[in-house]
Amino acid sequence: MAALIKGLKFAAQISNRNPALLYMSVRNHGWNKDFKPGKFPETEKERELAAKKYGLTPAEYQPYPDDGLGYGDYPKLPDTPVEARDPYYPYDFPELKRNLHDTLHAETDFWSEDRFGTSDPLRYSMKTYWLAFLGVMTGCFALYYWLEDYKMFRPVLAKQYPYEGKQHYTFDAKK
Repeated sequence: MAALIKGLKFAAQISNRNPALLYMSVRNHGWNKDFKPGKFPETEKERELAAKKYGLTPAEYQPYPDDGLGYGDYPKLPDTPVEARDPYYPYDFPELKRNLHDTLHAETDFWSEDRFGTSDPLRYSMKTYWLAFLGVMTGCFALYYWLEDYKMFRPVLAKQYPYEGKQHYTFDAKK
């Protein structure tokens, strides 16, 4: 409840300073109808219109199969990572390596440069990577299992109280 009150007070502060800010944030939130792909193309004419919409030739355009996942008329682009593109090409957005009206891949977050790419061949075989991983994990598990009985702690003597056997500072209720 306190968070709700604070949120309402904060909204009132924002609307007093700049009322357009609150209205714009509500109006522009979330999904935009322009982001939604069109209906899956059934005829050849619809395919040509969809290809033109995404800036592709009809020969290049191939939509995702209509399996109910909601890709609609969005084109199925090749799975090539961004790092495989030419770094010296004069892109409109060089930090993203793309031009202004380039169609984005449907899974563009998988293929961006900050993700693992498959454009370069592996340095070693996959078998070598798996053997290294399993060797390290087996070694860690073996050390843990072998050293489980050897606990590391500071040696401490038993607490020493005066008058051996007498209870000191008990917080139990008196009977």
